[in-house]
Amino acid sequence: MSENRLSQPVTSLTGVGAKVAERLQKLGISQIQDLLFHLPLRYQDRTRLIPLGAVRAQQEGLIEGIIKLSQVTFGRRRSLLCHIEDGTGSLVLRFFHFSKTQQQQLQKGSRIRCFGEIRTGPSSLEMVHPEYQLISDDAIVAVDAELTPIYPTTEGLHQISFRKLINQALVCLADSATLPELLTPEARLHPVANTSLVEALYFVHRPPPDVDLLLLSERRHPAQRRLAYEELLAQHVTMRQVRLQTQQHVAPVCQTDGQHRAQLLAQLPYPLTAAQNRVINDIVSDMRQPIPMQRLVQGDVGSGKTVVSAMAVVEAVSAGYQAVMMAPTELLAEQHFQTFKTWLTALEIEVVWCAGKQTAAERKQVLAALSDGTARVAVGTHALFQDEVVFNNLGLVVIDEQHRFGVHQRLALRDKGRQLDSFPHQLVMTATPIPRTLAMTAYADLNVSIIDQLPPGRSPVTTVVLPDTRREEVIERVHVACQQKRQIYWVCTLIEESEHLQCQAAEDAATELQQTLPDLRVALVHGRMKSTQKELVMQAFKAGDIDLLVATTVIEVGVDVPNASLMIIENAERLGLAQLHQLRGRVGRGTVQSHCVLMYHAPLSDNGQARLRCLRDSNDGFVIAQRDLELRGPGEVLGTRQTGLPQFRVADLMNDQDLIELMPTACDAFLKTSPHHSKALVNRWFGHKIDFGHV
Repeated sequence: MSENRLSQPVTSLTGVGAKVAERLQKLGISQIQDLLFHLPLRYQDRTRLIPLGAVRAQQEGLIEGIIKLSQVTFGRRRSLLCHIEDGTGSLVLRFFHFSKTQQQQLQKGSRIRCFGEIRTGPSSLEMVHPEYQLISDDAIVAVDAELTPIYPTTEGLHQISFRKLINQALVCLADSATLPELLTPEARLHPVANTSLVEALYFVHRPPPDVDLLLLSERRHPAQRRLAYEELLAQHVTMRQVRLQTQQHVAPVCQTDGQHRAQLLAQLPYPLTAAQNRVINDIVSDMRQPIPMQRLVQGDVGSGKTVVSAMAVVEAVSAGYQAVMMAPTELLAEQHFQTFKTWLTALEIEVVWCAGKQTAAERKQVLAALSDGTARVAVGTHALFQDEVVFNNLGLVVIDEQHRFGVHQRLALRDKGRQLDSFPHQLVMTATPIPRTLAMTAYADLNVSIIDQLPPGRSPVTTVVLPDTRREEVIERVHVACQQKRQIYWVCTLIEESEHLQCQAAEDAATELQQTLPDLRVALVHGRMKSTQKELVMQAFKAGDIDLLVATTVIEVGVDVPNASLMIIENAERLGLAQLHQLRGRVGRGTVQSHCVLMYHAPLSDNGQARLRCLRDSNDGFVIAQRDLELRGPGEVLGTRQTGLPQFRVADLMNDQDLIELMPTACDAFLKTSPHHSKALVNRWFGHKIDFGHV
């Protein structure tokens, strides 16, 4: 077997013509090696026959028996029912779709072997549409010797066909030279890494019948963990390459005397926390280097990330460069624009606003100011990506709420400041803390700073969970709080996928609350209002001219009203933990004890109960983020489809946290002892699915 056999196209295998090759390509499979690393989703046990007397509902298994009765019934749907027995018990096979030929084959007295899921039927246990074969009375038919793998596949590629292709690929492994071990002894920092790669692949594709099925189904078997170890290492190597590649670029050196920062600090009505000062020092230190800063700042709700970013912006402008801040929503971008304008106008720094809703004349004026350099700072939304936006000398890019943007969007903005081989510094911020192991994987190309202190005087928000049957009590509580000169948010979530329905729900709630509480000043804000309207309402609320603000989730981020001390969230069970935590962060910004009421509509799912309980028990964003990861998985938490990261084939960011912790050290060892193997390692796991050089 030649050494490059695995790199040959799949068309060199028996049964792969142009049509099949096209279907395999949809799964990212173009070479024989890709088949080996296309791993099973789950397994079926066809290695033993289960006596009918021992089968249980929800169990999947292989059974055999004699058909004692075959009949067509006409209930809500026409069905073919075959009653089978084996001496230990009985079972019904149910077919909704069947032909005349099948009906004739499945006659009384026939011996049949079936595989499928056992379900509870109207009168007995059933198998609906099982896979089956008819066996002659005297035949001895062997069961499978190994568990049957079920692969992720695509339309037109049957599991049986897929298994035949995998079998051909596994034959290539007989010659160990075809798939060399790339892990050096120094990079094997966990016992699972000592299993040979070929053994692990054989095992995962063809597990023996005595394997622990629970371990296998949870992807915790040592063979799977061996593969996960190498996959995580490959991913870490790619991110390290991204970082090294970034460091080959030149960036503007922002060396200043810090005078503008001192002037900004003098304007603030409060001192910065030690954590804020530490993070600002990290940023200033990065910006003084001739290589582009790539820093992620994580900070809990209300920890003061905006002022940290303003310090970075001022530093860039002081050094003679432009800075840009991008936020995911118009409301948040507007909030940042107003805040920056207030702070920076006093320093004689011009700030402009760039969003999709501007008039052509306004936009033309802003574009001209950015292009000729008179505008030193731009704040905006996705509109900043557009080709017509040209900067004069962009030195710093700040991206707020990083999880709302993909890697490619983040880099599109960075490329705006590219001049020859020079790139602007990049500061990425998130108020949705990312669990450590997830950050190590998803943001391994970034340096991470954490603002782990809240400003002094903040008291933690007390959270209670109530069913919506107690709505009247909650409204009474709102009334009492307003009479004590407190301000209140009432958030309507309804259906988070539909902005239109959210707005409708908010409008209905605002009308109802105004009628029930006629002595209160009630206002409404939602995503479909014009920017100017929203701004007027928010300013009035901030000024204390509104008692009760009914809103959709548009107020999730960026609004700061110290006198607001109570938040009601309707249908809280519909929202994720991160979003609930963000919303709750709108209160508790003053010195008064604040409260959050999570109202739910019964019945609550187990997952819904777990989410609301977590919010009730903790105010720590990092604890909540870890729980969110456990409940929803990394793909949901990060928005994996957006991040630009490849999907893992076997590694599990929850189960393999212990392996992830080892990756920085393992990566150092691997690149030190066998840097020449890094390309082969990355290609083995990620192939051509993503061009990391451009991420």
